Amino acid sequence: MRIKPVAMMRKPFSSSQSGNILFYILIAVVLIGALTVALRDTSGLDSGIDRDGLTVKATQVQRQAAGFAVAVQALIENGVSESDIRFAHPDANVAYGDITVNPTRQVFSPQGGQGTFFIPPTGIGVGGANIANWEFQGDVNGLESGTDKGDLVAVLPNVSQEFCAVINTQIGYTPGSQPAVPASTCVASSNRFVGTFDDSSPILLDPATFTRTPAYQACVSCDGGAQFDYFYVLLAR
Repeated sequence: MRIKPVAMMRKPFSSSQSGNILFYILIAVVLIGALTVALRDTSGLDSGIDRDGLTVKATQVQRQAAGFAVAVQALIENGVSESDIRFAHPDANVAYGDITVNPTRQVFSPQGGQGTFFIPPTGIGVGGANIANWEFQGDVNGLESGTDKGDLVAVLPNVSQEFCAVINTQIGYTPGSQPAVPASTCVASSNRFVGTFDDSSPILLDPATFTRTPAYQACVSCDGGAQFDYFYVLLAR
């Protein structure tokens, strides 16, 4: 009895298998195209800057801030008033208090907002320095984010101009433009939020410098271009 060669015993691909392979190839092409666009949008940076690394870190920063916002919203939905929200954590500045005090009001407590406190990515500060920490304030008015009151915001102070350009491009601002805070003010301040909002004279943004609104997040130039700060509105008021 003759035994058929192994090659003769293989089953040909069905049309459905061929279709699946084509589908995965198309997905790969789309992902490669998206990555190419992301890198091209930041190609105006100095060639010595790690553009790929900044792109990844900019995405990470936005995800961290979005996580804070989710935890804040959880507290609001649980009936915690906006003035009772607290940001205490062992890794945060001591000015935010003790996480064990009124834990049901704490953003980063398992009994409260159940949020995660993130250390900012390394190397996004001026000259590739590390950022000290996230700050939380109630004295910044996000452009068209609500009324003219101070919003509850997360802030990364003193980021580099290169990081600023990358994250603003990701957010959707026109490449090369620079959202700004007018005059000599800055988004980052020493007024850490412990229950008090600034509704009389909040830190304002320059609407003429924003290429899209409302501005729930942006990396802004301040103090006449001497400093760059990233902010994310956690609670619009």
